[in-house]
Amino acid sequence: MGSKVADLLYWKDTRTSGVVFTGLMVSLLCLLHFSIVSVTAHVALLLLCGTISLRVYRKVLQAVHRGDGANPFQAYLDVDLTLTREQMERLSQQIASRVVSVAIQLRHFFLVEDLVDSLKLALLFYILTFVGAVFNGLTLLILGVICLFTVPLLYRQHQAQMDQYVGLVTNQLSHIKAKIRAKIPGSGALASAAAAVSGAKAKAE
Repeated sequence: MGSKVADLLYWKDTRTSGVVFTGLMVSLLCLLHFSIVSVTAHVALLLLCGTISLRVYRKVLQAVHRGDGANPFQAYLDVDLTLTREQMERLSQQIASRVVSVAIQLRHFFLVEDLVDSLKLALLFYILTFVGAVFNGLTLLILGVICLFTVPLLYRQHQAQMDQYVGLVTNQLSHIKAKIRAKIPGSGALASAAAAVSGAKAKAE
């Protein structure tokens, strides 16, 4: 699944990536101007018109003795979509693991386990208040889709230069973060205590 998504974003198959990108952009632009109910109804109606037309066409061919009248979608109807117990258990475990991971992260940020991390999140939300005043969610989603289909390709073509700039920015952020931690009373002690507890747990295991 991951490799297929990567192939789409890197435009390995230009035709498939183009169809997916165009479909996403058209859908989002329609949602930008029309209600989601209207867009969903029109898309569903278009799909039904296409599939019903093909089905009727096969029936007409059968009537004039030029075909067997078989359902053109029979191969898809025969696909077994049921999941075994093992697959259900594995899927449930994956979902539960993701939920627990998200809960742990939320607790870490909102219950201020690390003061610097919570301050960074607060700064991010503060910036988003200004972004939200300028753009709505759909506009940001459209920009996100455009970035998804352009940034990976640009990165692959200019990887060396981009890695250099990213490294410089990362180093600057690390220095700023270290300075902030040094100025916050008790943050160094908390980090040392956390490291000591982690080391003790690792030895016990």
